Amino acid sequence: MVGSLSPGVRRGSDPEPQASDPRLTPTLPRTAFRVLVALSVSHLLNDLLQALLPALYPLFKQDFDLTFTQIGFITLTNQVTSSFLQPLVGRFTDRRPQPYALVAGMTMTLCGILLLASAHAYPLLLAAAALVGVGSSIFHPESSRLARVASGGRHGLAQSLFQTGGNFGSSLGPLLTAFVVVPRGQSSVAWFSVFALAAILVLWRVGRWHAAQRRSAGQTAVGHHAPPAPITRQVRRTVVVLLTLVLSKQVYLVSLSSYFMFFLIERFQVSIQSAQMHLFAFLAAVAAGTFAGGPIGDRFGRKYVIWGSILGVLPFTLLLPHASLFWTGVLSVIIGLVLASAFSAILVYAQELLPGRVGFVAGLFFGFAFGVAGLGAAVLGKVADWYGIATVYRVCAYLPAIGLLAVFLPREPRSITMKP
Repeated sequence: MVGSLSPGVRRGSDPEPQASDPRLTPTLPRTAFRVLVALSVSHLLNDLLQALLPALYPLFKQDFDLTFTQIGFITLTNQVTSSFLQPLVGRFTDRRPQPYALVAGMTMTLCGILLLASAHAYPLLLAAAALVGVGSSIFHPESSRLARVASGGRHGLAQSLFQTGGNFGSSLGPLLTAFVVVPRGQSSVAWFSVFALAAILVLWRVGRWHAAQRRSAGQTAVGHHAPPAPITRQVRRTVVVLLTLVLSKQVYLVSLSSYFMFFLIERFQVSIQSAQMHLFAFLAAVAAGTFAGGPIGDRFGRKYVIWGSILGVLPFTLLLPHASLFWTGVLSVIIGLVLASAFSAILVYAQELLPGRVGFVAGLFFGFAFGVAGLGAAVLGKVADWYGIATVYRVCAYLPAIGLLAVFLPREPRSITMKP
């Protein structure tokens, strides 16, 4: 399944090569689409397994008699465990690439899924969430780094293809939960270990490709085209703006992924399965929006994608708390499409802002995204317990207004990386 990249042109040892020497003609790296598809498929399987956790919340709330605050802490445990480790994993693999790290990460996720299927007490649910979070902390920065290696220079397209797989997997989580777990109970979660095993096989072949690439490059770290540039004050400020935009996006998205089903059940008295179908539609829209963001950013500029996707969703978030069931479904799909296009553009923008730190940037932004989502879920759970689930969406409706901060982003990241 996994193809190979052209190792590129090496410099010869001839002191004066002839003009006809083909080594004088630069060869651009080819986009390794088979590798990108393999990473996208494994991301789909990884995030499908990650999405089982929030999709199971109504079942856990009923079986374990949980409060919204306790549900929020499950999300917090999962997301914070992941967020703390991801920048460390990314920085380590930037310096010492590990071809089979992705296999180890997926094995941790497999252990978490098996524990989730057999957990009989709340602390075990937290432990299962933590294991799944550790698996995610290894998977996301390393697979994102490899997606850039395989991009052949088409960085936005590569990140969008990679992230679309993950978002589509997230959308399948509630759908499969509705038709597999809800009718058969918690123990049927163990069936999903088949997906983890399939991902391990795919990632093993990706690891073989990565190892071959390193050997062909003379044991140097593939994909590091430039040494780490100095981090200037303006670069730091720009990173803070980008992280703040991620915060606004992720907290709003987690309000839907964690509590949208409860909102629909309480306000419109729909069944759990119907609520999960609405969540599937929203998450499928997120997947579609993610795929669009990268190529559009490659063509027209990432700043415009960031600006339009976050601030542009504001009218729809303001309408959602007051809409009927039909229009709630329509608005959630529009919000997913528009808002999701931002992340791949933000990630590639940051990687261009900090060249030579691809894995670290991926770990930082994925980790921060998961961390603020976990904290947001915990805080929103407390708000839901105190003031009602509808209040969550009335408050979160204003989060996209933070998109105004995009005005402080330079049009091209490289325009500030060389300044002292």
